[in-house]
Parts: sequence; structure tokens; C-alpha cells
Amino acid sequence: MDLAHEFPLRDDIIYLNHAAVSPWPRSTAEAVKRFADENMVQGSQNYLDWAKTEKYLRQQLQQLLNAPSADDIALVKNTSEGLSFVAYGLDWTAGDNIVISDQEFPSNRIVWESLSDQGVTIRQVDLGTDSSPEDALIAQMDENTRLLAISSVQYASGLRMDLKRLGQHCKANSILYCVDAIQSLGAVEMDVQDIHADFVAADGHKWMLGPEGLGVFYCTKVLREQLKLTQFGWHMVEAIGDYEQQEWLPASSARRFECGSPNMVAIHALSASLKLLLNYGMHNVEGAVLAKTSMLHQRLADIPDIEILSSTTNERYAGIVTFRHVKIDSSDLHRRLTQHGIICAQRGGGVRFSPHFYTPDSRLDCALEALELSTSLGQDL
Repeated sequence: MDLAHEFPLRDDIIYLNHAAVSPWPRSTAEAVKRFADENMVQGSQNYLDWAKTEKYLRQQLQQLLNAPSADDIALVKNTSEGLSFVAYGLDWTAGDNIVISDQEFPSNRIVWESLSDQGVTIRQVDLGTDSSPEDALIAQMDENTRLLAISSVQYASGLRMDLKRLGQHCKANSILYCVDAIQSLGAVEMDVQDIHADFVAADGHKWMLGPEGLGVFYCTKVLREQLKLTQFGWHMVEAIGDYEQQEWLPASSARRFECGSPNMVAIHALSASLKLLLNYGMHNVEGAVLAKTSMLHQRLADIPDIEILSSTTNERYAGIVTFRHVKIDSSDLHRRLTQHGIICAQRGGGVRFSPHFYTPDSRLDCALEALELSTSLGQDL
């Protein structure tokens, strides 16, 4: 695969912001152009072919997650929608508690906090840095814990969780297990069966290299039949396409969570992006991502006055590296970097770099050299 051809980023840009919004591969952009051109000249004449792409995308996501069936896959607007299906699909009892961490992105905190008027309490656990974060989470679970909601990789620190261990504990104690996988899906391998996940949600616009406005919601067959539906429309019924039928039932598949018309433009785009990732091989993608993260850890450690805020322990990182300079304010350092084409983010009290598998090592070299020069001279790049 010619990665330089697929990712023709401008020479004046070093793109290290995949944990926020990723650039599209060339093949994705071309898929959208083809779709738009077809729509322009013939409208929905080939809608049945569009539906085949929608079906194929579910199969791709099934493969990416190692879900038991494509029927377990719902196409959703974003992670927040998927998490909301869980929050407002379950019947809660006053006294129930939900365990989350203190590092969650607002999407994986606000939705659970919104249940407070139903008597549900949130236990926000300090993951710490010295002891096992899984131990900290498990210690806060008790007989009233109904759900563990955790990000696979924390958005600011980059901390990667031991999802299998958490899943085993939840399964053994009849606790529901919901994973926000937005910072790992498309960067590292995931197996929802191996980790015993009940629910997984993720957007397509980060590591999956797709557009904003389309994501995935995975739900086990047993639980999707138990979740109370909160959205209704023509697309979520079993007899889809039979518009004259007066009696209806929700689809037996996860399509029951998709109330209305699918986002066909985004479906074509995300399918093209996943085709690239799956053809490259998620094992190879993960290997490349971890190698680049490790390289950043090693090189950043050699720059004077740079403190790495992310964990550098094996199995504790994926594609995110957050660091700070002990003498330069992080907002100032971020401003210097972005002004000169290093696209990154200010998160977690520092600057966050997040390269993907295709990011050339030479571009990482350039970013690190620029960072070192800037901080050593104490002046703008």
C-alpha cells in the first residue's frame, strides 16, 4: 500500500492530531466524490447499491470489533448517541450506582450524570498513576453497581485500560460493561467478545479516518432486546420498506436503534476508510501506532525540561502522547507549534501528539526537532 499516495498532506503540515479529527485518506475523498457525482446526475436511481454499501459497512465494523454478527452493529451519529441509548434504555432503580473514571471526556460523564433525577449516583474514580487503574475501579464497585462505563484509552492522558480484566470482573459480578472506544478503535485491535463488553460506542472521525457524523454502537443480542427504545421511525422496524403495513415491530437486529434515514454520504466515506485499515491489517496498524508512540516517548525524554504526562509503560499506551515543558506554559507551547504547522492539541495540562500508523517517522523527527529548538532557545519557532 502506497501510504504517501493515500495521505497527501501538505508539506507545511505535520499532522499529529488523530485523537481529535483525522484527515481522510485519498480513497475516502474519492469515494465521496464518486457518490456526489452520481447523485448529481441521477439522484437515488441506484439506491439499492447504496444500501449494499450500508450493509458492507456493518460487516466491516463487525470485523473491526470482532462482533459475533453484523446484526450487533448499529450506525449512529456519534458516541454520545450510543451512550445515551444505554443510559436511557435501561430501567434504573434509586440507589443504583455507575462507576466511571476521573479522566473521561465529557461525553462519557455527562450522560451518566443526567440520570441523577432517577436516584442514580456516579462514582468517579481517581485512576492515579502509581497503582493499577483497574484495581481502583474495581474497588469502587459493590452490590449496587449497575454499570461500569470506561474509555478504552483516555483522551487527555492517553492511558490505555486493561479492558479484558475489567470485563471479566463485570461478568463475574453481573455488572453491565460499557466501553467508549473512540480513542482506540482504528488504532489498536479490539475484540468485544474477548473483553466481555456489553456495549461499545465510537465515532468514525478519529482513528477510523472517517467523517464526523457517523459512528458505531455495538450491543449484545441479549441486551439489545432489553434496552428500552427512545427513538422511533421508518428505519428501525423489522419490515423495513413495507410502508403500507400498519402493525410494526422493532428490528431484531441493532438497526432497531436507527430511527430514520441513514447518512449515506458518511457511510460511503467510512466504508472506504475502513477498507484501507482492514486491508492494511489492524495488527499492522497497531504495531505501527505503538512503535511511533514509543519513539515519541524515547525522544521526548531526551529533551531538557520536557515532562511526559502519559504513561510510558508497555500495554498502557496506544496512540496518544501528552507532555509539557516545565518552564513554558502549555498554551504558549501549543500556540508556537500550531503556528508553524504542527497540528496537535492542548489537553490534560500539556500538549498532545497523536500520530497514526501512516505518519512518516521523518515527520515525527521534524516535529521533535522543532520542539527541541523552540524550547532550548526559549523563543518562537
